[in-house]
Amino acid sequence: MLFRQLLTRLFLLFGCLAAANAWLHAEELPAIPDEYPAGPLGEVVQLGERLVLETKDHPLSKPYVGNQLNCTSCHLDGGTHPDAGSFLQVASAYPAWSPRENRVITLEDRVLNCFMRSQNGIRPPNGSRVSVAITTYITWLSTASKIQMNEKKPLGPRHVPELKIDWSKANPEQGKLDYQTYCLDCHGQDGQGTADGPPVWGPQSFNDGAGLSRVPKMASWLKVGMPLGDPSLTEQEAADIAAYINRHERPKFKLEWHLPEAHRLGEYNSQPSVP
Repeated sequence: MLFRQLLTRLFLLFGCLAAANAWLHAEELPAIPDEYPAGPLGEVVQLGERLVLETKDHPLSKPYVGNQLNCTSCHLDGGTHPDAGSFLQVASAYPAWSPRENRVITLEDRVLNCFMRSQNGIRPPNGSRVSVAITTYITWLSTASKIQMNEKKPLGPRHVPELKIDWSKANPEQGKLDYQTYCLDCHGQDGQGTADGPPVWGPQSFNDGAGLSRVPKMASWLKVGMPLGDPSLTEQEAADIAAYINRHERPKFKLEWHLPEAHRLGEYNSQPSVP
């Protein structure tokens, strides 16, 4: 009888500990807001969401895109994925110091610079509908986040951490075999993409100014994001596949190719006031 009571108490204890651990883990993940804001603000949030999901095809963003990628190609699930290019809590990190630009940049800067690099396109004007809508959507996904501006890099609190491995051992030949196992069905034999996945190299992919064109960045992202829906690669597999993908040709980045004309760098984004 005493043994049964002890066993019951142990089961209860372990059950409580498991529940507490699950609760703590849930607390670590920021919640996606339950509903859009009311009125015109909510409409802009929803427009930003559509632009993130349909960047290459939406009539507002299409003129600024130079490849076959959408924002959600890298920021999975429209940026709501907790690990792979997550937009959750991102707005809380800006303005942030950017070593690449050698200046403090805003969230708007960060988004627009992505059009030049990851989208291999033209930087939309500051204050444009594209710019305002996407940053409004990202800010909405940061609802209730504590502001924690980043003094080191323009990265949010849920950015992909770099894998701690010996990058000199990344093997593109093994990566080719792993690519055929894990990636080919969605991204194609020639890396040019399929109906199920975007191009990962070649003229319709991101250019060599994008973060994912560097093996450590690509591998770290692959580790948390691929295969889609079941991120199960080992660190070495991720490194090898990244080395294989990034040994292929992709568009070159030259800043002057991706800037709009000087008079289109910014717009006064206003509407006539309601009487």
